[in-house]
Amino acid sequence: MKTEPRTIHELLAQYGENHRDPMNEWIHCVCVPLIVFSLLGMLWWMHPLVAVAVVAASMAYYWKLSRPFAAGMLVMALVMLGVLAALPPITVLPLTIMIFVLAWAGQFIGHVIEGKKPSFLDDVRFLLIGPLFVLGFLYRRFNLAY
Repeated sequence: MKTEPRTIHELLAQYGENHRDPMNEWIHCVCVPLIVFSLLGMLWWMHPLVAVAVVAASMAYYWKLSRPFAAGMLVMALVMLGVLAALPPITVLPLTIMIFVLAWAGQFIGHVIEGKKPSFLDDVRFLLIGPLFVLGFLYRRFNLAY
């Protein structure tokens, strides 16, 4: 019987099993942050406090997994929320819908290249792990622990 991954290292390793092709990894490095931004944008459009509440909830999950990753995700989320706050309100929804559709199309192209299905189809937690997988590339580049 296969045990469920519980630690950040186990989750990243399992996520990585479906993300080994260099082109798919590159596509994820571009598209995953765009998807996060677009989701925050749609929530922001509903009401800025909704977006902030979702960021806070996700930070609680990330904090349990890894404090260094939680810190990195908080910085990323704050930058994204700042960009959304700076946009003219009328542009937020159409812009983020367009980004969402294009970024997901890119993700699925990456998985066609990889020849494997997206990880979140097996475990919805991987929708929250994808951004950490991408952030992990940056952390490894600068030799930061997570």
